Amino acid sequence: QVQLVESGGGLVQAGGSLRLSCAASGRTFRSYAMGWFRQAPGKERDFVATINWSGSSTYYADSAKGRFTISRDNANNTTYLQMNSLKVEDTAVYYCAAARNVGLVTKTTSFDYWGQGIQVTVSS
Repeated sequence: QVQLVESGGGLVQAGGSLRLSCAASGRTFRSYAMGWFRQAPGKERDFVATINWSGSSTYYADSAKGRFTISRDNANNTTYLQMNSLKVEDTAVYYCAAARNVGLVTKTTSFDYWGQGIQVTVSS
């Protein structure tokens, strides 16, 4: 069992930056691929970024490429999402997720554990 808790969300102006953190419980954190998703009101939950077990490989949605960076610290059971050059359309609830897979995982249905979500609001 893995429990995930996101932090670092909030309100930021367009063009600004935020760093989301996802703290995981359990001793097998390094056995999981990690991902970030987001869901805007009235829309489906969309993939944002994923990272493999070691942090050596990452993959991003087109909307995140060049602006967002996913990383992980296996010693501290934490995954991060650094978000730069934020746009109004990045406004959403952001979710951290863990998949029992050491490779890259992008599908919502492939993730086994989810955080409760955290609000990110970008104002114009």
